[in-house]
Parts: sequence; C-alpha cells; structure tokens
Amino acid sequence: MILDFDKLQATPLERDPYEHVVVERFVFPERFPKVVADFPELPGPGLHPPSAVELKGAFAEMLEEFHGDRFRDIIAEKFDVELAGKPLMATIRGFTRARDGGMHTDSESKIITVLIYLNNSWDKEGGNLRLLRNGTDIEDYAKEISPVEGTLLVFKRSDRSWHGHLPFEGPRRAIQLNWVTDRFTAFKENARHFMGSKLKAAHDSIGTRG
Repeated sequence: MILDFDKLQATPLERDPYEHVVVERFVFPERFPKVVADFPELPGPGLHPPSAVELKGAFAEMLEEFHGDRFRDIIAEKFDVELAGKPLMATIRGFTRARDGGMHTDSESKIITVLIYLNNSWDKEGGNLRLLRNGTDIEDYAKEISPVEGTLLVFKRSDRSWHGHLPFEGPRRAIQLNWVTDRFTAFKENARHFMGSKLKAAHDSIGTRG
C-alpha cells in the first residue's frame, strides 16, 4: 500500500474558499522515497499522460491505487458527487515553466481535480499553490500549499475554484488527476497531452543528435 486512504477518509472537507481537502503525507512516509526514486523520466516541461512515459515500481503502484474504487468512493462521498462511470484522466509534471501556474478555475469538463506533490523539500517563494478567493488577486488566498512529501489536494471544480502560484521555473514533481464529464473529453485531452509529450521527446532527440 502506497496511499493512506484512512487518513484521507478522516480528513474533513473544508469550504473556504471552496470545497477542498488537503492531506499532508498522503503517501506513507516509508514509501515516499521509493515513489520519488521511481518517478518517470519525462521528455520536457508540461503535462505528460502515463501512456507516454515508462512507469515502474512504486510510482506505477501508486497510480494504480489512485485509479482504484476505494479512492473514487471516498472522494465521491466526501464531495457528494457521483463519480461511478466517470472517466479519470491523469497527467504527470516534472518541470514548471515561468509561465505556468497562472490564476484559473479549470475547465468546465472537469468535475474533481486531484493534485499530489512529490518533491522532497521546498524553500522557494514561487510554486506554492494558493487557493484563491478570486481571479484577480493572487495575494488574496485562503490557503497556500507547499508541493512536498506526498501532500494531496482535492477540490471540486466550480466557477469559484480559483487557484495558482507565483512564478517558478525548475523541477517541480506533481501528478494531476481529473474526473471528467464524459469519455470523449478524456480521450481528447489524453490524445492532446500524448502528442505533446511525444513531440517534446522527438525534439529533444533531434537536439541531442545535433
């Protein structure tokens, strides 16, 4: 077991500034170093679907647990949403660009957003995710979440679910999962990220040969 589902189940839902739950060390601390060691090699910045990279070991095991019924059922009950039969899509990020992290609410096709952070430590001013009270002032936030040690954030997407972080460029490991409204959306988004990932890999390969 990689993920502490009992801890998630016992963590109360918060409603300021919108419905969310934060669980620190959702990855069992004794398993966290192995998950980080098995983090896949990514072809560049941006979001990469699991199908575009090589998964192994504890990292692959963790992703399987996220896709299991227990995680889905806990989230469905906690947020009072129907997730059975809804597609779950995942993307992996290993590097953040300076332009990433601007204030946004996520697209309307997303029902629930899940973020799990896989960095050993964080002492930077940028890159700490903020749960915002509006979409105009990144300094007006209810909570700031450091992207470390298996911290989990789950929130229900709405027109108020503003979030973002101050600019940061450099390594920043995270997985994002989303339950989405329909299979076509999941297929379209996975295909887009898959092609982007493969194009980055091809570009890097050409650059190396050059």
